[in-house]
Amino acid sequence: MMPSLKFSNHKIEDFAIQVTFDPKAGEGNVVYNRSLIRNEDLEFAISVLKDANKTGVSVSGLVKFLASGEKIADFVIPKGCTGICTMCSITFDGLLIRRGVPVNPIGGGVVEIENRTPIRFTDMILYEHTTIDPLQVLMSHKTTSVTNVMRMGSGRLLANIREFHMEAEPLVGEVLDELSSSSYSGILDVGMPNIPLLGVPVNPEYIGIAAVGGTNPMAAIREGGRWVQTSSLKGLIDILELEEIRDF
Repeated sequence: MMPSLKFSNHKIEDFAIQVTFDPKAGEGNVVYNRSLIRNEDLEFAISVLKDANKTGVSVSGLVKFLASGEKIADFVIPKGCTGICTMCSITFDGLLIRRGVPVNPIGGGVVEIENRTPIRFTDMILYEHTTIDPLQVLMSHKTTSVTNVMRMGSGRLLANIREFHMEAEPLVGEVLDELSSSSYSGILDVGMPNIPLLGVPVNPEYIGIAAVGGTNPMAAIREGGRWVQTSSLKGLIDILELEEIRDF
């Protein structure tokens, strides 16, 4: 029997349900993205990651660097490359599921930012219609201007959106309160019941919530003319294996 295609919304659910991250305790497993850069670009990448964290365009300031030959899961970092593991925004979906909030991942896209305020999604790929992570696709098509957002407060960021039932709003509020003092800082905007969020419609009696895409720092590295290869939703990692980018 031939294996069936797995669409992104199901991949998200598979990983999100395994998240054990406790924002209060600062421990547990989070979903990570894995990226590759050339060794000679490491210093540049570190400076971009620091700026991305300071300006709020990344999910978290936590990072893990891997030298050529090192292994993560079943992947070996190729010769001449440095691996970078960063937190994926799907970690947030996992936090909601753990709190008993059913989450419907809608899609990933590009959000227009003006004066550090999200205005609208200009591009969107629905998770249920793709087997490839939308942000990975949009990043490869050079649709972003993350560097402009970091420097001037206006531009185009990668982001994703999900929805939850309005009856779960108090529980979601609790999660957001816990995140406010944690290493996760990726929430972009929260909507109102039955009202589109940043131009994206939600189902009746549902509320949309948008999060910054975890691949934004990598998009900024690419915008700087450097080679970068990103693979989203690569697996789970103990958050204690990650270090604060400001310490580099």
